[in-house]
Amino acid sequence: MEDYLVELSWMAFVMIVLASYRLTHLIVFDKIAEPLRDMFLKKTETEAHEIKKVPKSMIGYLLTCYWCTGVWSAILLGLIYILIPSIAKYLIFILSIAGGQAILETFVGVNIKKTEMYNEKIKQSKK
Repeated sequence: MEDYLVELSWMAFVMIVLASYRLTHLIVFDKIAEPLRDMFLKKTETEAHEIKKVPKSMIGYLLTCYWCTGVWSAILLGLIYILIPSIAKYLIFILSIAGGQAILETFVGVNIKKTEMYNEKIKQSKK
């Protein structure tokens, strides 16, 4: 095991981090994983009569907690990298590209929304 850690390049480390980020986001937030999450969640009504999904077990909590899922994603990808590098390289490559893209899209998307908001304020101030 130590041999793999010694040979871990900065590029591989960054790719594993990005892949872990994307896998975590996919599990906790993305629509595609909603059926998995829903198996461990129940609907409850708040005092304001809003329907909210809450964990019905520890697994439900782990699937909705970004920090918890992040640890398990890191463990899973790290073990796959160490134990099955021939498969890991493809999975990590794809997830790291998607993770980097997600980070860029978040940054660009926020700035586009800010620009649209400022343009709208300028239009309203000219009226």
